[in-house]
Amino acid sequence: AGNWKMNTTPQEGVLLAKQIIDSFNDKSCELILIPPFTHLSTVGKEIVGTGIKLGAQNCHYEDSGAYTGEVSAAMLKDVGVEYVVIGHSERRQYFNESHELLARKTDAVLNSGMVVIFCCGETLEDRTSGEHFDVIWRQISDSLFHLNQEDFKNIVIAYEPVWAIGTGVTATDDQAQEMHEHIRKLLSDRYSNEVAEEVSILYGGSVKPENAEGLFGQEDIDGGLIGGASLKADSFVAIGESFK
Repeated sequence: AGNWKMNTTPQEGVLLAKQIIDSFNDKSCELILIPPFTHLSTVGKEIVGTGIKLGAQNCHYEDSGAYTGEVSAAMLKDVGVEYVVIGHSERRQYFNESHELLARKTDAVLNSGMVVIFCCGETLEDRTSGEHFDVIWRQISDSLFHLNQEDFKNIVIAYEPVWAIGTGVTATDDQAQEMHEHIRKLLSDRYSNEVAEEVSILYGGSVKPENAEGLFGQEDIDGGLIGGASLKADSFVAIGESFK
């Protein structure tokens, strides 16, 4: 999944989508493009029939109302969005999104028939103090554990250590695998082994073509939520094709 964040103009976004479509041949790997809201319709039209999915970076928890500047899950669904990112660390940090708010947004996405890509991740301070496992537990439990087992068919979890997002520093393969295994155990303990095994858990945080194969080769890492490297077709495609 490529999270373009607040980058590219709509015209540039269409060009990027075309470049990705033209150069990606590994149909065994599912690609999701997650452009800014302004690009959703145009990028969505480009990827029709290609097998590439469309995602959005955020949504509001209400279907409609006096929420100037916001976009609802129902609006996203109507333009062809299938995945919505909820709880990205930048939303938590810059917009003070709480666990409770993220739970409501998760419900809105699920109720609209889309898939949630739920982000979680610890800061460097959390990790160096040994709190990283507890932080991830709180983020997941407080926002997702009100859901029932059936709901998890439409939940993807993306683990993104905050200290590795856009910094050029990547968690080692072992560090990433350790946390992904921890997340899967949280799901198993709360729900069942079946839920834990079926939920896709993505890694995000300075993933590049050079380190993707090692990360994706870990037992509990099912894919990636890619930031900066998704803004160049060649690097994004190379990351996708490194997934086996």
